[in-house]
Amino acid sequence: MADGAHGVALAERAVESVRRDPNRSMFDFYDHPWVEGEPEPMPAEWLADATFPSGRPLPPSLRAWLVFDAGLLRRAGWFTPDGDLSPRPLDRIATDCYGPGWGELYAPLAELFPECFPLPGGSDSRRVYAVGEPDSTGEHPVLALDVDDLPFAGLMYPGFDVYLAVKAGIVDLGELTSYTQLADHPVYGPRMREHARTRFGGRLCAEYPGF
Repeated sequence: MADGAHGVALAERAVESVRRDPNRSMFDFYDHPWVEGEPEPMPAEWLADATFPSGRPLPPSLRAWLVFDAGLLRRAGWFTPDGDLSPRPLDRIATDCYGPGWGELYAPLAELFPECFPLPGGSDSRRVYAVGEPDSTGEHPVLALDVDDLPFAGLMYPGFDVYLAVKAGIVDLGELTSYTQLADHPVYGPRMREHARTRFGGRLCAEYPGF
């Protein structure tokens, strides 16, 4: 268990877990390997100068992962063919995931979430890394998007660090009964509420037509 850890410390534990069996699946319900073949570490010179296109620095957990492997995120569509980071606003992410009509419904959130990256997995329910105002650990949240009923966007993980740790199996959050459940977690809840204040005006989520 790594409960209580945050940021780079938590991400490094996740990396070590994946390193022991890099070709295992991220998911129980279908095969999506963490690493295809061998890990693809990002070159040190790229990491030394890397920022998001907005100029914001890469958070510690993302750097820790990229030191180990960039292939997972490359497969998810994070990079241009030249190797530059390629974020999209949230409505564009929705269009790419679900189709043009859905993207139009998410357009009211595009200004709040202008620099997003898709994460692996999902069908009607997707995970999106949303760069913006970081929390007190320097991390950006992972959102859940869902179009199974009304279009939904909400905070699911307070950072890439927690996302990695949960998927790697080193943090057990028990059964998740709602996308925003971590807001009540004794360790990660405070960070979720930080993001709620800066991203959703104090709310944990937004649902159409209340975007």
